[in-house]
Amino acid sequence: MKLQAPLKDYIWGGTKLKTDYGKQTDLEKVSESWELACHKDGMSIIENGPEAGRTLQAYLDEAGPEILGEHAKKFPYFPLLIKLIDAKDNLSVQVHPDNDYAMRVEGEFGKMEMWYIVDCEPGATLIYGFKNKISKEEFEQRIADNTLLEVCNQVPVHKGDVFFIASGTLHAIGKGIIICEIQQNSNTTYRVYDYGRVGKDGKPRELHVKKAIDVTSLEPVKERPHLDAVLDIFADTKARLLASCEYFTVYELDVDGTSHLTAGKDSFQSFTVLEGEVTLKAGETEMNFKKGESAFLPAGLGNYTLTGKAQLILSKV
Repeated sequence: MKLQAPLKDYIWGGTKLKTDYGKQTDLEKVSESWELACHKDGMSIIENGPEAGRTLQAYLDEAGPEILGEHAKKFPYFPLLIKLIDAKDNLSVQVHPDNDYAMRVEGEFGKMEMWYIVDCEPGATLIYGFKNKISKEEFEQRIADNTLLEVCNQVPVHKGDVFFIASGTLHAIGKGIIICEIQQNSNTTYRVYDYGRVGKDGKPRELHVKKAIDVTSLEPVKERPHLDAVLDIFADTKARLLASCEYFTVYELDVDGTSHLTAGKDSFQSFTVLEGEVTLKAGETEMNFKKGESAFLPAGLGNYTLTGKAQLILSKV
């Protein structure tokens, strides 16, 4: 299934998702494109076949849990939310709660996520935890007197970099970065610093200081795992494992010619084309996907091929 993404026009966004990634919209700017979404704040729409025009969630509700696969049965909700993000300006400094806190306080699951740097301007940076361990009292004071950035860990980024953002990690995407984000299906974010910006109503955007203090890890991020080895499990495809945790497994695929892949009964798959164009063939079904387009493949689909020259992000649970 080819999916139509709900689009978000937050104040820090740009226009590259329209001009470079083919998002059709009357919005002046597109900050986020939710490539795979079954959330109350945004739903993917199926574009093709007999289900065209329906939300992916409506289809899944009728099709039953087998469509999502064995690994998804442990989740009482659709497990993933996948986004393309265009940060023309800095995002707010923020943190996400873990499952226990989020369920108790917000009524939804927490957020573990990963970032893949699709592209970035020279010199672009992001915030990834703290430089050194600080106390809760210092954290609260620095939020109050607007000196929080002085203790944040600023990291230069390059195309192809990967960052694993565990719940409780203070973070912020910097300006000039395009990201593919794979995360738990949650939209709970606690802002602690927003550069003094105001929203569309002319008022400062809401901060969530108390909740952020409750959930933030006040230590530097432990060194993230290096998962850069090229894998040989895809016999005719160059693949790189980007992340693997209890919530998702993510690969970068470089298709050059024809790649033979399989969607087994363990999990559904979703891919987003970042560069180029591919033709997917599964049984009698044949579909084209170009840069900025995404697919949902049901668990148990079996063997399929991707033909063309393209770079993709493939995700499963």
